[in-house]
Amino acid sequence: MSATKSEIKDDVKAISGPEKAAIFMLSLTDDHAAAIWDLFDEDEIREISVTMSTLGQVSSTLVEKLLVEFAGKMSGTGTIVGSYEATQRLLTRFMSDDRVSQVMDEIRGPAGRTMWEKLGNVNEAVLANYLKNEYPQTVAVVLSKIRPDHAASVLALLPENFAMEVIIRMLSMEAVSKEILDHVEKTLRTEFMTNLARSARQDSHEMIAGIFNTLDRNTESRFMDALDERNRESAERIKALMFTFDDLERVDSAGVQVILRQVDKAQLAVALKGGSEAVKDLFFSNMSERAAKIMREDMDAMGAVRLKDVDEAQAAVVTTAKELADSNEIIIAGSGEEDELVY
Repeated sequence: MSATKSEIKDDVKAISGPEKAAIFMLSLTDDHAAAIWDLFDEDEIREISVTMSTLGQVSSTLVEKLLVEFAGKMSGTGTIVGSYEATQRLLTRFMSDDRVSQVMDEIRGPAGRTMWEKLGNVNEAVLANYLKNEYPQTVAVVLSKIRPDHAASVLALLPENFAMEVIIRMLSMEAVSKEILDHVEKTLRTEFMTNLARSARQDSHEMIAGIFNTLDRNTESRFMDALDERNRESAERIKALMFTFDDLERVDSAGVQVILRQVDKAQLAVALKGGSEAVKDLFFSNMSERAAKIMREDMDAMGAVRLKDVDEAQAAVVTTAKELADSNEIIIAGSGEEDELVY
């Protein structure tokens, strides 16, 4: 015979984590409960509150079992260690995998108890880059909910016409309904914060590619050959992620001129000594005829140069190029169609 609802309710193993939390909170005195409520964020309060409101009658037997279970776990574990892994294991016991991933991604994201506090910790350029693709009305709602100084910084980075559309809507905006606010908050949580948190986690292949980029040529080649024997797929992926001196041929003329203004000319001459003909031609073609002639003469006068010195010089130039690319001062085109430049 199947168990009735009341019989299931008396079975500690048959109730969910939120139900256990709700029953536990209801069993506390007001003072003790208030201290714990203060530690919950808005989502947790909402979830536990909804669960509490739908519990119905809970038997004293179940309450006693839950408290015994709680006390037993507390005394049995001794010292409690709070960690990312422990939190994920706990959540997995009473949430779906998708929900656990979402919560853990939010934990990795910018600090803050509420979504709007989290947004306040997001770099204004990152936030503006996301919001410029949203509806002006949505952006108006978001900017109205974050700190004025942060909203001003974001607004200044939006395209001027778009920013004006946002301002007009902010001026005419009345009280935002709870439904709209909840919808915007949910969208930000699922689309922006999750992606932001995931992008913040560096891929292990990217990390190794960065390390390999700083090795001298012989050491890098030795490691890459060994890795290729053990895991060809990873080796190929790392090769694709690595950026070498010869990859500078993917920089356009304007970018090369920016690099020329930033790097030490003597160091560049050593770097070009070991570069491909394509990279040499690219740099020389972006110098004045006189400057290119002088650098060629300096390179000829060097004679033989140690490979170690060439590697160090090329690494320094590559580092400068990467920094310029990160600050959007130059563009390093990729090899795929999506990275082709349109003039």
